[in-house]
Amino acid sequence: MQLPAWDGDADESGEAWRQAALCAETDPEAFFPEKGGSTREAKRVCTGCPVQAQCLEFALANDERFGIWGGLSERERRRLRSARRHQLSA
Repeated sequence: MQLPAWDGDADESGEAWRQAALCAETDPEAFFPEKGGSTREAKRVCTGCPVQAQCLEFALANDERFGIWGGLSERERRRLRSARRHQLSA
């Protein structure tokens, strides 16, 4: 599913999308579960978030190693980075 791009104004740091993020209205602990903890609640929030794509791209660009960003765990983001590198080299 393709998410619509958020059309809000960008701030100087390029992170204005954070103001529209649903996770800002949610318990942050859901996005940084203990090792082996469930990521289900965080991913459910991400599914309905209007800035999910921007969040994911931020995490990939900044090599975020912890937490759920853009609906993906660190392991899932590593796989995505690897797949993107493979596509670029093919």
